[in-house]
Amino acid sequence: MFLKRFQLGLIHVAVAMTLVPINSTLNRVMIFDLEISKTLVSILAVLPYLISPIQVAIGSFSDRHPILGYRRTPYILTGLILCVVGLVISPRVAYLIQDNFALGILAGLLAFGAWGMGFNLSAVCYLSLASELSGEKERSKTIATMFFMMVIGLIATGIGLSRMLTTYSPETLSQAFNVVGASALTLGLLGLIKLEPSARSANLSPQSESYTVKQMISAITANPVAKVFFVYLLLLLAALLGQDVLLEPFGAQAFGMSVEATTRIVSISGVFTLIAFVVAGFLEGRVPKKTVAQTGNLGALVGFLFIILSGLMHSLNVFYTGIMLLGFGIGISTIANLSLMFDLTVAGKVGLYIGAWGFSNGMSRLTGLLLAGVVADVATQVTGSALSGYLIVFGIEALMLFIAAILLTRIDVQAFRNKMEEPSFDDKVALAAE
Repeated sequence: MFLKRFQLGLIHVAVAMTLVPINSTLNRVMIFDLEISKTLVSILAVLPYLISPIQVAIGSFSDRHPILGYRRTPYILTGLILCVVGLVISPRVAYLIQDNFALGILAGLLAFGAWGMGFNLSAVCYLSLASELSGEKERSKTIATMFFMMVIGLIATGIGLSRMLTTYSPETLSQAFNVVGASALTLGLLGLIKLEPSARSANLSPQSESYTVKQMISAITANPVAKVFFVYLLLLLAALLGQDVLLEPFGAQAFGMSVEATTRIVSISGVFTLIAFVVAGFLEGRVPKKTVAQTGNLGALVGFLFIILSGLMHSLNVFYTGIMLLGFGIGISTIANLSLMFDLTVAGKVGLYIGAWGFSNGMSRLTGLLLAGVVADVATQVTGSALSGYLIVFGIEALMLFIAAILLTRIDVQAFRNKMEEPSFDDKVALAAE
């Protein structure tokens, strides 16, 4: 099982590393170097998450329609290829927007749409395959391995990009993106080789639960703890994920950092996220999950405050301190909140609640990225200072983390379970009749 777990990790790394150049390096180039509107960049960045509900249909379709006897592999491969295609053409799109706005926007929608479709297609299928191959007892080890390998992959990608972009030009940017794309495709192919047993030789057809959006909403609103947790996740993740689109442009704006230097931010943050994973693993079972989660949330909050302070003081050292704290806080928060999320499910309705928390995740990405772009542009116009626009967004995200930290104190796993064990109105009527 170790080899299969490693191969699943390679696929997870391959898909994740195609996001790093688009979500970090390209954002910096578009916003700072090409002076493209932050709102426009944010709209392009949210495209993958706008179409994320299609994952439900993709998962169901791949269950019922194997290709050449395989239910997951062809879909994962197709998704990975789309991710690589979107990655490779994205730098050309950025320069096309500057030269020919209308044509560039159309090409941008196609490029970011291709990456988004590829991400949604591959992610749901390789996570389904991971679940099927691991079984219930090995599932946590598989997920831990995949996330650990992913962070290492992100660090390596950030370092590799920064070294390839020591001298920035449109040509070197495109070449660097091509190298990352080719590397991702190679790792993905290595991960897929002999990973999935043929459906003809093994029964891997999952009896997946199918729920409607109405049922999902009802499940959330019917339980007070579930409602609080949904809002908590929305605020927390919107704050933590929304900074992605602005952090590198901020480094360039506030400190005049080169493309090479800003690209290294991903690696620095990733190292401290990796350290946080190890710390969170050590604390598992020794410290209450809510305490660990709160430590991560507040750590990220302090990281935002240091980043804001760095802009006010024009101190690069304070900025790097903020990046380290933010990366560490994100790592602790991710592990603890994932564990908490699995606690807030109900036997027989796991798919329903995991789907609800996944829906909150998607909504948070949309909210965070749009908030970052739109508010930064509006604040820049109002204040007349691009730097102020960044700082106001980081301040709002810090406030969102503070509210999320307060909401966490109201989340009681036992109260959630007690509520779910209460008989429904129909059950009470039936009991009374007896």
